Amino acid sequence: MVKLKDYLKEYLKDFKEAGIETSLFIEPDPAQVEASAEVGADAVELHTGRYANLFNEHNMEGALEELERLKVAGIRAKELGLRVYAGHGLTYKNTSLLVERLKGVVEELNVGHSIISNAVLWGLERAVVEFLKLMGR
Repeated sequence: MVKLKDYLKEYLKDFKEAGIETSLFIEPDPAQVEASAEVGADAVELHTGRYANLFNEHNMEGALEELERLKVAGIRAKELGLRVYAGHGLTYKNTSLLVERLKGVVEELNVGHSIISNAVLWGLERAVVEFLKLMGR
């Protein structure tokens, strides 16, 4: 994304003028966060795939380090006036820890695949309710 800064700044201009919110899906890297603000994004979605993989591999030390990286990136994004979302690879097993560690930083989680997969077994309503419980809602 950093390499595409000039392109994105020009590309997003029409969206901004039309009042359309823009969110960029980025790695939790300070340079990516800074570039997102510079191009005029309204929000960032932090890629949680590395955290999810580490968690699923039972590498808790690595997962906790990645959560800290996500937190630092999210805090910086908020300081720059960006809304902060997160997603990719989140499941019923790995979401509670993420929510606990990033509370007050991440405003929204994108978890569609896990919910829909479980909806096949439980029905959509229960799948959503169960996920909301993991999020403390």
